[in-house]
Amino acid sequence: MLILAVTGNIGLLFWFKYFNFTSANIISLINKIFDKAYENPFSIALPIGISFFTFQSISYVVDVYRGIAPVQKSFSKLALYISFFPQLIAGPIVRYTEVMEEMDHRQENINDFYHGLCRFIVGLSKKVLIADVLYPSVNKIFALPVQELTVALSWSGACLFMLEIYFDFSGYSDMAIGMARMFGFHFHENFNMPYISQNITEFWRRWHISLSSFFRDYVYIPLGGNRKGVSKTYANLAIVFLLCGFWHGASWTFLLWGAYHGCFLIAERMLRYKWHFAMKGMAGNVVTLFIVLFGWVLFQCDTVTSAIHYLKAMFGMNQLAEHLYYQYAYYVDKEVIFTACVGFFLAIFPCYKIKEKWNCSLWKGMFCIILLLLCMIYLSDASFHAFIYFRF
Repeated sequence: MLILAVTGNIGLLFWFKYFNFTSANIISLINKIFDKAYENPFSIALPIGISFFTFQSISYVVDVYRGIAPVQKSFSKLALYISFFPQLIAGPIVRYTEVMEEMDHRQENINDFYHGLCRFIVGLSKKVLIADVLYPSVNKIFALPVQELTVALSWSGACLFMLEIYFDFSGYSDMAIGMARMFGFHFHENFNMPYISQNITEFWRRWHISLSSFFRDYVYIPLGGNRKGVSKTYANLAIVFLLCGFWHGASWTFLLWGAYHGCFLIAERMLRYKWHFAMKGMAGNVVTLFIVLFGWVLFQCDTVTSAIHYLKAMFGMNQLAEHLYYQYAYYVDKEVIFTACVGFFLAIFPCYKIKEKWNCSLWKGMFCIILLLLCMIYLSDASFHAFIYFRF
């Protein structure tokens, strides 16, 4: 039954998310070998959020098999867990063990509603006031032909996307956590200031925590983890991050992005094992930030070729056109620069003391009202853009 359930879930995920990619690559290979020009006849629509609710289904089945979670005999409650609307579309991935008690014994109260509403508004503000302001500049820069990508523009585009994807995804997670709390559910955190990490290993403990822990508990540890020798550990890390990259999307760039992070994790483990060396301190922060930045270029580009061209442009290795149509300010205006500065400050400045001081005060509510009004002003021109992780 375990094999049947897991295979069924993965089979559905493959059909909807990866069959187009697989068939397109097979047909492309046939065309090259036999010098044909066949077109891919398949075009399967991707259900929104399928990666998230499929992983939740798998985690439930495996936890029941392991004896970690009890069987939920009510179909409606199981359906509620899998299709819980606040986090259904873009996570975080919620384990059944995290919410099974609250499924039966929820306690809604005004305190949870208040803090949940404030958390929702903070997440909305991250999306509307930061990510959506950066979005047009990022799209314009990454859409440029390589002949028009100056060093300044290419670095700006990469840095802006690094901030956009963080505030976009962490904003959605905040909204999901806040909305769930309004209904009496308490989800675990999904982000913990990843851009202050001192090495890539730490980055993956802070970024998309629910996905990292899923792959750790349901792939890495069952494969043997680090218990079967050094070579096996490296192989397990490579497998996990190839799967992690492929989970994000059916594209060679996502596979390459996963392999890229996997290589750095293997290198860090190798350095710790052989020379007892680990990146740390300010130098570790800076190096990690640059590694992550280059990785986001792979993540954003549609093809491996365009990613290579973009990375070359960042180091001035591309041939620029004689006449550029627009100056730098057309792509990155003053509002974008100001928003990026605010975003970078919020991404690296630990606000724990402020959060603790405001947690039980009316100032928090007043601040959230101001944020909500600002969001309404920005949304009034219908400039809202879909969340990045809706694609996955």
